[in-house]
Amino acid sequence: MRAGNVVSVADLAAWVATRVPPGRRYVLGIAGPPAAGKSTLSLNLAAAIRTDHALPAEIAPMDGFHKTSAELDAMGARHRKGQPDTFDVTGFVERLKRLREAPLGQHVPWPIYDRDVHDPVPDAITFTAQRLAVVEGNYLLLDQPCWSEVRAQLDEVWYLDAEDQVIERRLTDRHLRGGQTIEQTRVKIADSDMPNARVVAGTQDHADYVVREVSGNYVVVRKGR
Repeated sequence: MRAGNVVSVADLAAWVATRVPPGRRYVLGIAGPPAAGKSTLSLNLAAAIRTDHALPAEIAPMDGFHKTSAELDAMGARHRKGQPDTFDVTGFVERLKRLREAPLGQHVPWPIYDRDVHDPVPDAITFTAQRLAVVEGNYLLLDQPCWSEVRAQLDEVWYLDAEDQVIERRLTDRHLRGGQTIEQTRVKIADSDMPNARVVAGTQDHADYVVREVSGNYVVVRKGR
């Protein structure tokens, strides 16, 4: 991928397909701030890989490693949910290592985060023969204790960038759909979401590529590292 190029999801899928080695799983990370569109890109990319290139692919969301509400309550930290210390990063690194190293065909379970119950669901996804795992999450490139171990388990990482106003608009819609009032939403965005986004923005220099969504396509902003 070259800086300045506008590419479609199909183009991105073709690029990734050339990088998936025979005989083992390729683990692609998609990092970026909350509501940048990581889930959408990951889902569309995996679907294009399966359809256009006949490669089994699945999403491995980082959000499944949120600490439970009960754990956060015990920490007095439920209001800070989404910050780096509210994730089970040790469990995330261990599962990533299994995902990367397990022979194709061996079962590797993976949790998801349920936005209806606001808690993780253990082992909701099972990797077996999938040759591509798309790991998406905010803190894949964070250079902090334990989090810094994540990058070594990823073959390649893209940073999906977005303007603050886009992030805030999408977060507002997300929180309102989740049942929060407009006032609760404003507080959550100001006190937690946007500070988290700024922390994540400081990690983009560690990505292999920085991309941005433009009208359903993607611009390669620059090559990282």
